[in-house]
Amino acid sequence: MQTEIILVHGLWNRGWYMALMAARLRARGHAVRVFSYATRRRGLDGHADLLREFIGRQPAGELHLAGHSMGGLVILNMLDRYEDVPPGRVVLMGTPVRGSRVIRRLQKLPVRAVLFGRAAEGLLRGYRQPPPRHETGVIRGTRSLGLGRIAGVFDGPNDGSVAASETQLQGVTDSIDMNVAHTQMLISRAVTDQLEHFVLHGCFLHPGGLA
Repeated sequence: MQTEIILVHGLWNRGWYMALMAARLRARGHAVRVFSYATRRRGLDGHADLLREFIGRQPAGELHLAGHSMGGLVILNMLDRYEDVPPGRVVLMGTPVRGSRVIRRLQKLPVRAVLFGRAAEGLLRGYRQPPPRHETGVIRGTRSLGLGRIAGVFDGPNDGSVAASETQLQGVTDSIDMNVAHTQMLISRAVTDQLEHFVLHGCFLHPGGLA
């Protein structure tokens, strides 16, 4: 019965974007797989179905899921629709669980279909609470560097693509703000450290001790 971590990337990315994070976790002794999918080819339900298929039916001691941006929405959708997923913790990194102002603005462009394909509707689907039976942690970036900053859609803390307010889930186990931009989360050693800490202990390592 093995403990495993599955990493899920976000929009316009593929699995290799998670390669550095996966390598760091494997170097620390964790069994890690990366779920790679064509983000614009299906809607959120379709991606979630593929993730469930990717997980497989083999017994697992624990299965932890970590999603970046839209990858977190794929995880939440899957857990909302499938009750047979092995137990484990969930980490959401810069996931716009309350919808995204950047996406709403981009969807007004004539090239909307090219940018989002079939994923458009799911990107604005809202979640208010974490999945039942799964301790959930939220990592929010506060370094405002990205597409949203250029578009001028933010008036509060944000990671350049997602506002901190857009990541809020009621009843999460723990959350932490980190001085990283949206894409920077994927290469930040500190973010990997926090992800690992939550997977192992069910909480993040906060300045001054555990919260």
